[in-house]
Amino acid sequence: MEERLKKIKLLILDVDGVLTDGRIIFDSNGVESKFFNVKDGHGIKMLQRSGIEVGIISGRESQVVYNRAVELGIGQVYQKSLDKLVPYRQMLEATGLTDEQVAFMGDDVIDIPLLKRVGFAAAPADAVQEVLPFAQFVARNRGGWGAVRELCDLILKAQGTWESVTSRYYV
Repeated sequence: MEERLKKIKLLILDVDGVLTDGRIIFDSNGVESKFFNVKDGHGIKMLQRSGIEVGIISGRESQVVYNRAVELGIGQVYQKSLDKLVPYRQMLEATGLTDEQVAFMGDDVIDIPLLKRVGFAAAPADAVQEVLPFAQFVARNRGGWGAVRELCDLILKAQGTWESVTSRYYV
């Protein structure tokens, strides 16, 4: 697992059930809300500071996702992607990376083709059972409750950048 993690230059994330707990909330005016975990966001920022790019591929489309991506400085955001391999190929082309340099966290059957393709496949603890055989790492936490942070920390530690990225907090 550590050898695979050392090669990662891009982390791609699903949204519903990975960056969020999977709930989609609509108020009486039809305004959509999602709940994001601040620890996941901080993990993403630390990855970015270490030089690893982060992208999003989601099957749904939501303004809330765009807003969160902007807040986190995630430039590559693909939504309404029912075939996630299409934007994945575009991301590889844009970055010049290979499959083995990419990690992906997904939680449902729509994510399986991408989980099978990337160099490092991960899932939150509450991913559907069909996803688990394709994941090299299953987080202890559920989607939206720190699963992404676990993966970010794992990558940083495997690549030996954890201490340099977190040293500012121990001063």
